[in-house]
Amino acid sequence: MVSRLEHPAGGYRKIFETVEELNEPISAEVTGIIPSWLGGSVLRMGPGLFEIGSEPLNHVFDGQALIHKFDLKDGHVTYYRKFLQSDAYVRAMTENRLVITEFGTAAYPDPCKNIFSRFFTYFKGIEVTDNCCVNMYPVGEDLYAVTETNFITKVDPETLQTLKKVDLCDYISVNGVTAHPHIEADGTVYNIGNCFGKNMSLAYNVVKIPPIQEDRSDPIEKSQVVLQLPSNERFKPSYVHSFGMTANYFVFVEQPIKINLLKFLTAWAIRGTSYMDCFESNDTLGTWIHLASRNPAEYLSSHRFRTSAFNVFHHINTYEDQGFIVVDLCTWKGYEFVYKYLYLANLKQEWEEVKKAAMTAPQPEVRRYVLPLDIHREEQGKNLISLPYTTATAVLCSDGTIWLEPEVLFSGPRQAFEFPQINYSRCNGKNYQFAYGLGLNHFIPDRIVKLNVQTKETWVWQEENSYPSEPLFIPTPEATEEDDGVLLTVLVKPGAERPGCLLVLDAKQLKELARAEVNTMIPLTLHGMYKP
Repeated sequence: MVSRLEHPAGGYRKIFETVEELNEPISAEVTGIIPSWLGGSVLRMGPGLFEIGSEPLNHVFDGQALIHKFDLKDGHVTYYRKFLQSDAYVRAMTENRLVITEFGTAAYPDPCKNIFSRFFTYFKGIEVTDNCCVNMYPVGEDLYAVTETNFITKVDPETLQTLKKVDLCDYISVNGVTAHPHIEADGTVYNIGNCFGKNMSLAYNVVKIPPIQEDRSDPIEKSQVVLQLPSNERFKPSYVHSFGMTANYFVFVEQPIKINLLKFLTAWAIRGTSYMDCFESNDTLGTWIHLASRNPAEYLSSHRFRTSAFNVFHHINTYEDQGFIVVDLCTWKGYEFVYKYLYLANLKQEWEEVKKAAMTAPQPEVRRYVLPLDIHREEQGKNLISLPYTTATAVLCSDGTIWLEPEVLFSGPRQAFEFPQINYSRCNGKNYQFAYGLGLNHFIPDRIVKLNVQTKETWVWQEENSYPSEPLFIPTPEATEEDDGVLLTVLVKPGAERPGCLLVLDAKQLKELARAEVNTMIPLTLHGMYKP
């Protein structure tokens, strides 16, 4: 991957500027040929409002949720968007100020209230945000916009209208769940989240939401916690963004980025701090990988895997092979780099500061860890991995833990592979060959990358002054090869006559097949889905 040091930071900043809703879908100008079999909707979530009143928001995760939709039919494309009518958004618009604290921006009490009212507002604490700007996924026949709190929001995929806010705490014991569940072929949803129990006990709960019910009742009402994983620290649970799942196992990475609950419960309520203020990192703890069986659902406490410290947002894939579990991850080092600079996340950072940080940041890598299932005490000190195609190692230590060293699948100077996608319907939880993602150059996504995880070969699609989003892989109907399909990405070209478009790439060679351009700016989108 070629490194281009100079980025048009001013141009990239355009994707963090507030936009307006559209009253009705607008037609896109299509160039190239969209495959005749490709129809349906590309739905994306991301921030679309970056200031409330005269106050700018501090972090990209704080931007108020905007739903995007590209509709494809018979080679024609339309684009539509609407703001999610969350409580956070509606109340902010009503009071012209941030009312509910977001990830990096703290909300303060109504300045019109007297000092006593303001004190009691602080003492009561700050409400948890329902600003579901991160992702969306189906539950039964319904579609939900999600973030990483306990709130998810039902939306209409046709009109993008906000339908219902759901508090998962009404059904299961969690304080929040990830925006990256695993969804099985029958529609069963598995997710994981933190749980702060009695006496400040901490755990990570694996949650199951069943598929569509015969009586057509809401599957969320049948949600259940199927498994509980322990936390290594009593008052500091790890930040959880994603997890791995195979046919028979759950894999959870407990990373050194922690949530300090004492700050969360005291300083936040008294001083008015944000979620990000309650985060800290302790690399001396290293990173632990927890393993649990699915049937029966049981934590395998005898399999204690640890390694040197790294942070992770996204699992690429996890699969079983010959008595081992292979875990492929997009890894980062350094809390400050991850949350201050990644994707220019801290909106107050100047480009020169970001560039300087990128030059000194620890190298992000795509790593493969391998977990042995069959462990014997007499094998202490030996490499337990016998898979012929990996250099990853696992060594049994005298204290009974297994020390892991990874195989690096991708690394480059100031380059990263992030927002990974695979041929999910065919390969999730199974041995696979290809991953697709965003290529980040000095923290900024400016290319689409295809990675062969077996040979480490890469392919790149890139266009000058253009910023793509997470690529979605859509398989060709009746495809026989893993990479037979297309990639769909929202491409933003600040300053162009038509600055936003849906780009269609051939997934085999990363060659452009078509693009559908609209004459409106499209801000950053984080994650999304394709609905046939």
